Amino acid sequence: MSPGLRPAPHAMRLARRAWALQYLDVAASVALAERALAASGEDRLAQGWSRLTLGYHRMRHRSPTEGLAEFGRAQATLAEVADRRGELLALAGRARCCWAQGQAREGLAIVAPLRDEALRTLRHDELAVVLNTVAGCHSALGEAEMAFAYLFQALRSLNPRTESGYDAVIYCNLAHELYHLGDYLEALRHLDVGIARCAGERNPRLLGVLLLNRVVCLTDLARPAEALADIQRLLALPADAVGRDTTAFEAMAIAAVRAGRSELGEHCVNHALGCWPERALAEKRLELAVAEAVVLRARGAPHDAAMRLERELPLPQEGLSLRERCLLLALLADLHQQLGHEREALAHLRTWQALHSERSLLASRARFQAASLQTELLELSRERDVIDARRRAAQRARDELQALNQRLNEKVNEVQALQAELREQALRDGLTGLFNRRHLNNMLPAMHAMAMRDGQPLSAAIIDLDHFKQVNDQHGHPVGDRVLQAFGALLAARMRKSDVACRYGGEEFCVLMPRTGRAAAARKVRALLREWRKQHFDLGDGVALQSAFSAGVADSAGDSAHASWQALLRRADDAALAAKRSGRGRVVEGGGAEEQTEQLRLESPLPSRAVSSAG
Repeated sequence: MSPGLRPAPHAMRLARRAWALQYLDVAASVALAERALAASGEDRLAQGWSRLTLGYHRMRHRSPTEGLAEFGRAQATLAEVADRRGELLALAGRARCCWAQGQAREGLAIVAPLRDEALRTLRHDELAVVLNTVAGCHSALGEAEMAFAYLFQALRSLNPRTESGYDAVIYCNLAHELYHLGDYLEALRHLDVGIARCAGERNPRLLGVLLLNRVVCLTDLARPAEALADIQRLLALPADAVGRDTTAFEAMAIAAVRAGRSELGEHCVNHALGCWPERALAEKRLELAVAEAVVLRARGAPHDAAMRLERELPLPQEGLSLRERCLLLALLADLHQQLGHEREALAHLRTWQALHSERSLLASRARFQAASLQTELLELSRERDVIDARRRAAQRARDELQALNQRLNEKVNEVQALQAELREQALRDGLTGLFNRRHLNNMLPAMHAMAMRDGQPLSAAIIDLDHFKQVNDQHGHPVGDRVLQAFGALLAARMRKSDVACRYGGEEFCVLMPRTGRAAAARKVRALLREWRKQHFDLGDGVALQSAFSAGVADSAGDSAHASWQALLRRADDAALAAKRSGRGRVVEGGGAEEQTEQLRLESPLPSRAVSSAG
């Protein structure tokens, strides 16, 4: 297994949990991501998702530069393991960093080409991250109608059944675009929902941005007194890396002064000026100028206030929304009118009116753009759903085929096992478990031919249980079966692995002993006879049955090259018949001019009254 695919399940679970918590509990999310990174070992997937979470955290709470570096590492790691979902989110993070550094056009160049692929690849909150990034780049470029359209789609893509906290982010950003388009009441509605969603979450930075946007809306609606409670909540937020956004002071200063709290407004401006080195965006620079002018006017220095705003003219064409332009021009016209500069006041007022009309038209275009984008994305969604349906159908077909193949393999294995069992049954005697006569007839020709070729003797023994018919007649076939089974077990236990023991028929048995001469084979059979004589079969009522057998042994030694295996078997059978005729209970060696016999007699082959011994 390659290092990139060596899994660390515990680390991956931590990384997934860290990603899921990033908007709900900032501190816990960062701690989990760092733990996952430390525990990941060689699991590149866990490393990639840990770095992805850390990248978004550092971009939001430290600096875009730190976030950009982490996103680069995350993207390279996720590309190594071909996790395109993670790659898309890392690229969206890089675009966010460009936008936050005042390079919105570069950010849009990164993320805009990913839109269609993201729609096919990502779902719900992950898709909303990409759409929100596209919206943010358009917003930073002053293209509020495009930003509104993408944010509206991002809100629609969220899964209402999950609680990730990202919906509060979208509500916040959508409200931001709405008030830039002049739709303050709708913006307030979205902000109220977002603030309510943040109530139980440990994300003070997100709560602070929501509150700040509500302060802006209330101020622009000429209701700054209602914003004072939100200003106090903002000032109470922690001023650390995950707490209050330092860009909040300008808007708070404007609201406070217009609500008649000049000291509070001046306090906020002083904080904003102290944080000035962190400012990079043109809209924040302009908002700070408006805040300073509002404070100067409240101090009774309208001329200084007007001069402060005049330094911002002419207004840049990029990086400013129509709201910021209208905000500065309306205040500048009002200041010139207060100073008695009618011509200047009228000129700024006419410019403001033109921008205000453009803003109204922009709001109309934004709704049209949202509808158009919705139609476009719906078509892409349908295309994605069709592809997904085909993929699922193909997967079902593959699963069904796999299940069918598995059932077929099981049937094949079942048939093969049955065939093997049938072959075994065809070669085995069902009662004793020994080979049957068919197997003997199959094996003996080959064994005899091999013995002739190698010049080694092959012995055959025919064994016939004595008086077995009387056992069946007097005690029944079940007792006879017990005797046959016991002899079969004894025979199987005492024979070598190379020997072949068969049930020859009825109470007759045959044993083939390769590489064994007649004398040695006879000794083995006599030893078997002694063992068998020790067997007792308890028939109940103190009756025990003993048995013996008669056997004939012959070998292939001295056979000519043309001798047959049938002749060997016939000599052994003739010797067994001679053992019976000689009085039974003995082993006869046959096949030569001299025939030796040995008799092991029983007192009686019939049942006798005695204490039975275990058989």
